[in-house]
Amino acid sequence: MRILSKLSCLFVLLPAICAAPSTLAKIPQDLRGTLVVLNKSGHDANFIDLGSGEILATLPTGRGPHELVVSDDGRWAIGTDYSGGNSLTVFDVEELLVARTISLHDYPRPHGILFLPGQEQVIVTSEASQKLVIADFHAGEIVRAIDTGQNGSHMVALSEDGRTAYTSNGSSNSVSVIDVVNGQLLKTLDVPDRPEAITTNKRGDEVWIGSNDEEVVSVISAASGEINRQWNGFSWPYRILLTDDEKYAVMPDLGNEQLRFFDVNSGIEMGRIDLVGAQPQGVILYPDDRTLFVSLSGQNKVLVVNILTQEILGEYAAGDAPDGIGYSPLVLQKTISY
Repeated sequence: MRILSKLSCLFVLLPAICAAPSTLAKIPQDLRGTLVVLNKSGHDANFIDLGSGEILATLPTGRGPHELVVSDDGRWAIGTDYSGGNSLTVFDVEELLVARTISLHDYPRPHGILFLPGQEQVIVTSEASQKLVIADFHAGEIVRAIDTGQNGSHMVALSEDGRTAYTSNGSSNSVSVIDVVNGQLLKTLDVPDRPEAITTNKRGDEVWIGSNDEEVVSVISAASGEINRQWNGFSWPYRILLTDDEKYAVMPDLGNEQLRFFDVNSGIEMGRIDLVGAQPQGVILYPDDRTLFVSLSGQNKVLVVNILTQEILGEYAAGDAPDGIGYSPLVLQKTISY
């Protein structure tokens, strides 16, 4: 594949879609399920009914929650308490309660989190200890800790089979390649400076990485570390989300306050949405694989976007500085707060 680092020079011709999310009031009427939103400054989580827009519950987390995963059946949500919490908060979504808190005192600053296959365990980065931690969230126990060998291991990506994990190491300008099954560091890959956002394709042979200092997003070979594609023009490429069919990529740029949309096969940018003052951060997909939820930390809300048309479909109110978000297919009835 050829290097696409010069593609951004073509993007100046693309009209950006300007939006003022604070003026929107439309709630999409055809969406069903529950959105779970972590609020970094509120130290809590909102559970939002997508059909009505109502916040059904607001539950406490540890200090500074950042990232979140929700099980496929929608029953469990687990958040990382990164900024002083040093814990995992496990939510029973169906019952709208905190099921347990798992201490990560020995593994501080937990941040990136994903389910391992079977969704009985989660794999979590511990930025301050150079570890990947595997936890049984039902038992509330740490199963294993794996060395990343690098400083600032912030986010984690995982191949679909769950055998290989990749961590973005912001202080070491690298990606660690981890054999999850055997609990071993296989190798490190040098990447453009201060990597944060990371994902991988299902095969696990490509790693997508956002580099904050060099303001680029790169697609690298997991085998060789060679850069196969690269896009510039970012300021802070906060996250990278691939649709489930791997046809499209969405990248919130926190620094430029934009959402950028790419066709994965061609590498061409499809469009972008300007979100001045909104601070776009967390991104998650609705089951149709074409509807996107993005948390707007600067406006305390979640925006709903059509990926193909880059049309803003509506918004939901959230708490103080929302970041990590997840989708549950469960339709709930309760309305509670702590």
